[in-house]
Amino acid sequence: MITSSYRIGLDVGSTTAKIVITDDCGTVLFSKYERHHANILETTVNFFNEVRQRITNAHPIAITITGSIGMGLAEKYNLPFIQEVVAATEFVKKLHPQISTIIDIGGEDAKIVYLKPNGNSDLRMNGNCAGGTGAFIDQMALLLDVPVESMGALAEKSERTYPIASRCGVFSKTDVQNLISKNVSKSDIAASVFHAVAVQTIVTLSHGCEVVPKILFCGGPLTFIPALRQAFINYLHLSPGDYSTPENANIIPAWGASLACTQDRTFTLNELISLLTDKSVRGEVKQTARLPRIFNSEEEYIAWKTKKGNNRISQTSLNKHTGYAYLGIDSGSTTTKIVVTDEQNRILFSYYSPNRGNPIDTIKKGLAELNKQCQSTGIELQIKGSCSTGYGEDLVKAAFNLNKGIIETIAHYAAAQKINPNVSFILDIGGQDMKAIFVENGVLNRMEINEACSSGCGSFIEAFARSLNYPVETFAREACLAENPCDLGTRCTVFMNSKVKQVLREGASVGDIAAGLSYSVVKNCLYKVLKLKKNEELGKEIVVQGGAMRNDAIVRALELLTEMEVSRSNLPELMGAYGCALYAQSPVAKKNTETVSLNELLQTADYTTRQTQCRGCENRCFVHKYTFANKNVYYSGNKCEKVFSNQGADAVKGRNLSV
Repeated sequence: MITSSYRIGLDVGSTTAKIVITDDCGTVLFSKYERHHANILETTVNFFNEVRQRITNAHPIAITITGSIGMGLAEKYNLPFIQEVVAATEFVKKLHPQISTIIDIGGEDAKIVYLKPNGNSDLRMNGNCAGGTGAFIDQMALLLDVPVESMGALAEKSERTYPIASRCGVFSKTDVQNLISKNVSKSDIAASVFHAVAVQTIVTLSHGCEVVPKILFCGGPLTFIPALRQAFINYLHLSPGDYSTPENANIIPAWGASLACTQDRTFTLNELISLLTDKSVRGEVKQTARLPRIFNSEEEYIAWKTKKGNNRISQTSLNKHTGYAYLGIDSGSTTTKIVVTDEQNRILFSYYSPNRGNPIDTIKKGLAELNKQCQSTGIELQIKGSCSTGYGEDLVKAAFNLNKGIIETIAHYAAAQKINPNVSFILDIGGQDMKAIFVENGVLNRMEINEACSSGCGSFIEAFARSLNYPVETFAREACLAENPCDLGTRCTVFMNSKVKQVLREGASVGDIAAGLSYSVVKNCLYKVLKLKKNEELGKEIVVQGGAMRNDAIVRALELLTEMEVSRSNLPELMGAYGCALYAQSPVAKKNTETVSLNELLQTADYTTRQTQCRGCENRCFVHKYTFANKNVYYSGNKCEKVFSNQGADAVKGRNLSV
């Protein structure tokens, strides 16, 4: 059992909570590390209930709190606080004096501490950007559709790394998505992500200062992911004796906080638990930055949802089909959508699935499911026209020998016209991109897309929902019924993380955060991307599309901010693929096309690969050549199309309309 007095260090970070109990010698007697999923108080109280099994109520306890979220706890309950970098330094000075540099990667922060021989220290910490942290790795795992725990094992199987923009999680999403669309292996992408984290941390925080061995690696990601540690070791060219990862490296700030405890103020265990569970002590939600409720009541929400169900795309069953069919495929940033229509533009079949890092296999599964349904109904589907769009447009067109490929804006415009022929504005929000289309007198007048920033897109909401341990559907419903939506602004994703942490400290509910994020998605589009000055610019006939628009809170937030009613189909996530199917039926697309069967489509996508190195410029890109069974060729890895191009086969000379 433990000595007469105990020291508790509690580290509550952006994503995890850690507790350490030490004796007077600094020896760890109990520790625990777990994700708190925004349930800060509940997790903390659970920790202390576990401590009951090791500490009797008679013994005095000194406590010190650290961590980005821990600061709010300390302020709320008037408990001692120590900054986490200072806590880690305290640990090293007392228990590992041979260390010269600390590198610590946390959930949303990264730190480098230079310990000087004279006892002084130089503390470096990332500011408002969460690029190159644990949350960044979580986002990349989400894009790859793999558990974050398996990222390390994947990286250990890699054959090469690719350059990824490591300065910001949003920019790197674009790079990773491009690699996915080019069929780069998940192992190589995982290794590239870890390399990007190492580069981001060292370059951003060292500011040119030499990282002097011996180095202490700590923090959850560096403790639990050996491949991430290896990325730092490789980048810094370290020898085995140049670094150390001690036992319990994931709890070092909490350990340091316990070592920094003083006996000026002590508690019994019961007193600590009573303090944390006393509702009169809890801070109240601040009302200075609130937004209108998404819906004023559940009854209002149900009535609104019923009304929105009126805009339905016609559908019919396969067993009633006669005649030709038309295939549309939208290979998007995070998902694949397939739609098959008949000659009356009715949907015969639809398929929606995450890409899982392999768009070709995902489409094969979708077409195989269609083939299975056709066989069960005795239908032999004859596809007269086919078309692709999205990030993987060229890859999919080559793999399945489709007739046409069109840009996403055209596909979404074609689908929007079926919902509302008088449409004046189309807003499509997908997994990682946002498209705004202005229509005047039936003609596309202006198109806007988000360029480098994916803040406010579907993956933006999904990442926040996952970080708070909520399914996206539940997250959206919580938003619809929230009483005090938080005003989170229109800043980029990594800055928004800090704002979410702030409102969590203030006591905001998950619903309030979800509703605030719904407003932020719309504000980001209207005021950051479109730079909208007045609502009249959108016209009176607004149509919304994209997977993110299945979220009722986002659609309603758009209506509240624009003070206009918008139209949404019953299948907003399929509108890109539906538009492709409509285009495939147009006279231009059907010209000189041959009818194909499903079996023929499935057989064409088999391929072989060969790697070569382009010598067209000093970049010396490693290029993968995909040769499909249909003799089509697709290149990936090339940074330009000067030598290796996926264009040309579909090139059509334009017509000068001015003469």
